[in-house]
Amino acid sequence: MQLDRREFLNLAAAGVAAGILASMPLAHSNTRSKIKAIAFDAFPIFDPRPIFALAEQLFPSRGAELSNAWRARQFEYQWLLALSGHYADFWQATEDALVFSCEILKLDLTSDKRKQLMSEYLELKVWPDVPPALKSLESNGIRLALLSNATSKILDAGIKNSGLEGIFEHALSTDEIKTYKPDPRAYHMAIDAFGLKREEILFVPFAGWDAAGAKSFGYTTFWVNRLNLPVEKLGVSPDAIGQNLTDLVNFMNASR
Repeated sequence: MQLDRREFLNLAAAGVAAGILASMPLAHSNTRSKIKAIAFDAFPIFDPRPIFALAEQLFPSRGAELSNAWRARQFEYQWLLALSGHYADFWQATEDALVFSCEILKLDLTSDKRKQLMSEYLELKVWPDVPPALKSLESNGIRLALLSNATSKILDAGIKNSGLEGIFEHALSTDEIKTYKPDPRAYHMAIDAFGLKREEILFVPFAGWDAAGAKSFGYTTFWVNRLNLPVEKLGVSPDAIGQNLTDLVNFMNASR
């Protein structure tokens, strides 16, 4: 995912185009009415912008360039490791991607800067629209879970930092099965955890590739497209797209 400096460092609600939800065909209401649980990727919930803001602070005028290279390599490493059968967890793959990105960009990544950037993953907090949206979904009897490539340590820290203890029935890390989304086994974790049918679970991703992976797996998929990116050209499209969790609540309420 290639993001420019403004997208990563200055992303704000006013800068994201409104009405994205209306631009995509929604799942039929009878499909939505079957939804009993929602599995979220971590980043529609937790705001990663402070990580990339810190990159700019540590490497002035190079932060966006580093962020783009780091994020792209981060996921490439995860997928390549999973495909090759040489698994390393999200933390290790992310740190290795950071080191490589700094090397290729010829940035001096001291041990202190490396530690600072990685530690930001343990300081994540929610996007502003998240608490009221989760409360609304919970009050409507929707079961909630996280399903992320991030390690349990990262997920648990984000939940604690954001005061979300008790909100999520499950905090599922693909580290538990030593693979990464979009491996179908990763998406199946929510089915196993909830004890529900595939069609009774809605998946909510942050990245376009994750939306494609979940849809290919067979989940009804609502893409929280906070960065206003185009749909990935992977042969499938999400059932609906919104810019935040408020749009997700509206999507769910439309079927009830």
